[in-house]
Amino acid sequence: MELTNARITKYRSIEDSEPIRIEPDVTCLVGKNESGKTTALQALYRLKPVEATAVFDEDIDFPARLTKQRRQTPADQCIPVIEATFTLDSSEIKEIEEELGVGALKNPSFTVTKGYRAKGTTYSIPYEEAKIVAHLRSTLDLPTADAEALAPATSIKALLAKLGELSEPTQPARELTAELRGWRDQSLGCHLVDTYMSPNMPKFVYFDDYDAMPGKVSIPDLIRRRDTAPEQLNRGERALLSLLAMAGVKPEDFQHPDRHERLIRDTENAGNVISDEVFEFWSQNTELEVRLEVLQPEAGAVPPLNESPILQVRVHNKRHRASVPFDERSRGFVWFFSFLAYFNELEEAETSNLILLLDEPGLSLHGRAQDDLLRLIDERLAPKHQVLYTTHSPFMVSPKHFHRVRTVIDQDRVGTKVSEEIFKADEDTAFPLLTAMGIEMSQTLFVGEDTLLLEGPSDLIYLDVLTDAAEAQGQTGLDPRWVKTPIGGAGKLSTFATLLGANRLHVAVLVDSSTKDVGAVKRLRENGQLASNGLVEVGEFTGTGDADIEDLFERDFYLDLVNRAYADELTTPITAADLTAQDPRIVRQIEAIFKQRGIAGGKFNHYKPAALLLREQATFAAMIAPATVARAAGLFTRLNALLG
Repeated sequence: MELTNARITKYRSIEDSEPIRIEPDVTCLVGKNESGKTTALQALYRLKPVEATAVFDEDIDFPARLTKQRRQTPADQCIPVIEATFTLDSSEIKEIEEELGVGALKNPSFTVTKGYRAKGTTYSIPYEEAKIVAHLRSTLDLPTADAEALAPATSIKALLAKLGELSEPTQPARELTAELRGWRDQSLGCHLVDTYMSPNMPKFVYFDDYDAMPGKVSIPDLIRRRDTAPEQLNRGERALLSLLAMAGVKPEDFQHPDRHERLIRDTENAGNVISDEVFEFWSQNTELEVRLEVLQPEAGAVPPLNESPILQVRVHNKRHRASVPFDERSRGFVWFFSFLAYFNELEEAETSNLILLLDEPGLSLHGRAQDDLLRLIDERLAPKHQVLYTTHSPFMVSPKHFHRVRTVIDQDRVGTKVSEEIFKADEDTAFPLLTAMGIEMSQTLFVGEDTLLLEGPSDLIYLDVLTDAAEAQGQTGLDPRWVKTPIGGAGKLSTFATLLGANRLHVAVLVDSSTKDVGAVKRLRENGQLASNGLVEVGEFTGTGDADIEDLFERDFYLDLVNRAYADELTTPITAADLTAQDPRIVRQIEAIFKQRGIAGGKFNHYKPAALLLREQATFAAMIAPATVARAAGLFTRLNALLG
């Protein structure tokens, strides 16, 4: 089950967040201090918290500016705070359909609502009650007369009534009647909630920068609080218990001096296990190791550290041959280590899925260490759990995943807004995004005053080759003032266009007519982020509504490029007869052929034909058709007109 959308209303600084689309793996909330990032995570956390003490309190949490509105709301009326949409996976749908029949659900998504004055959580499930009732009837194998008597029933209530009217119900009919009466309120919706939606709905885990594992604890005090008031244990203490559990050690074991040597060995093993996992991702200092030691209380120690034995966690630096108490180590390493220990404990304890809410993770980490944390999120957490995290650090924004970013802005009179439309961000909110992009560009891209954004490097090659061909025939080529910038995929186009435009650069975008991001880029143009008419679609020059840049070429020419580029992988060349005349996109057709025939592992690399064209430009130049040159010249004329 996956969280796909959320909306937060009337919670602290958030009056209405607007719908928030949640990525299936990682979602990043970016905003400046006091923008409402933490508020958004805390509202989500209260939907189904891993710690049941987190609840909505309207006296504390309701926006102060709307107090009059709250007081005017009838006392028995629920005030929604969080509305979330979840989508079932195929195995969960299969389980429902095995009981209730194929097509039991109209679609795989359902909505959950929770708020103030609510007795519980409200579920909105799009089920097909008539289909479900028909399926239940079909499982009974009834005599014809009984089947006809049940046929008019299209609801569970009606089916129960009809079953009760049978003079001599069969055993399956009696069993079905008992089953339906066992459902809460004899309701199909309640049955779906109780059996499938609620048990499978992920729990939310909230983790902030203050949940560090303690460097020193009193074992008797830890045991008392664990046994009598476990809810009073903070997450750092739970992380410590997790560390001990990994070694198969209980706190009680430290109260037996005769087991001292075994304890030393077991605690060393625990430290090594978690250290190995930490250093799989922590690149800042690999000369560290974690050790656990048993001490006696210091003279004049303040309770509870005056009760023996005392367990101390120390970090040993092998390079300097010295150790310090865990909580005196750099905050970055302490946070990193504590988080992994606590997370391991959660994974062991929880049987349901988890959604991780990380509030400003790694705030005290160096930029490189924050990159380590991003890698941990992508490689360790996201494959198993959805992750939502907040940040205002450019090093916590992955330039490879700008589609994950949601901006968080606190606006006058309307409160906190969360949006995936980056062009809505103010200068301060966009700063970490611009910085992250700048870091990426400084390593991989070149930009200029007049920047033409392209989807990939093959686009750049084709533009250069076609410019030479056009100019050789006395036609218009692409003006050299354009700095052509391939940004590695259509998903990044709108983000790069926004951020470059915000940096006072003259930006235009060349896109395939089928690019999914065209809608977002069009909105950028409407918001003044692109040059006037700065969105240029290839389809304008191919005469088709659906076109890639490769469709500027004649089909036979491009097929020749593909066949030569993949000569080693092809047993027989691809011919024009293999293509579908109805599909205007030659690349899409070639991709299908590669997949169907298993050529090159079934994956067609767009760059290989372009690279061949570049290497053997002198050979292929004479083969470029006049119609191709005419189409390219029209494109170049259109682009050059955008320059000042």
